[in-house]
Amino acid sequence: MKMIIATLGLVMLSGCATGGGSDWSSLSAPESCAKVSSDQELSLSLADDMIREGKLHAGLANLQRLPQDLPAVRLRKAKIYRVLGEAEAEPLFRSLLSTCLAAEGEHGLGQLAVARNDSEKALAHLQRAVRMSPTDEKIRNDLGVIYLNQGRLKQARFEFITAMELKQSDQLAAVNLVTLMIYQGNWKQASELVSRVGLSPAQVTEAQARAEKLKSTKKATAAPADQVAAVNDPA
Repeated sequence: MKMIIATLGLVMLSGCATGGGSDWSSLSAPESCAKVSSDQELSLSLADDMIREGKLHAGLANLQRLPQDLPAVRLRKAKIYRVLGEAEAEPLFRSLLSTCLAAEGEHGLGQLAVARNDSEKALAHLQRAVRMSPTDEKIRNDLGVIYLNQGRLKQARFEFITAMELKQSDQLAAVNLVTLMIYQGNWKQASELVSRVGLSPAQVTEAQARAEKLKSTKKATAAPADQVAAVNDPA
């Protein structure tokens, strides 16, 4: 299983790039969170701008000026530390589990588990995150990626389509769904989806490469698995 989940780098999870803005665009606190002051909101926005520009250290420095007990501050710091590969990310994500940002905490812990090739923990965290925040397209996409790499194609397809419908302007889940279709050999469906959502040739090439890599991984693990099944077959 760990060999399979290691291919997660071949399909796109949300928020893996240091400079991408998508991982930071959904950080506004939900309604159940306590309101921050106008000055704090301004500082958070400034930190977000720095993060979107890839200035992670500057964004972190800006966040250190704010009260550290604010969940919104801890979430941003945790995301920065995760991208930088710092150990401080995990305790910060865990500190959110008892707050109004518990779903984001579970999501972050799931992404950390993916980085450690721990598929079971990643799956558990992301399933809990989806139950807490079922309309977060990034969480649905990342859960779909795990399902895809575990060979649970029906569940993966469901999550990718859900993510696409929740946010049609985000092409991340669309590329992953094209990967799944190519992996299954459904080239016609893949072509129709590419045309409908307007994916670029580079995105299609990337999806094809990921699908081929997934096939290679499956072949590499199929023979030992078949041997075990034959030995244990009571018939």
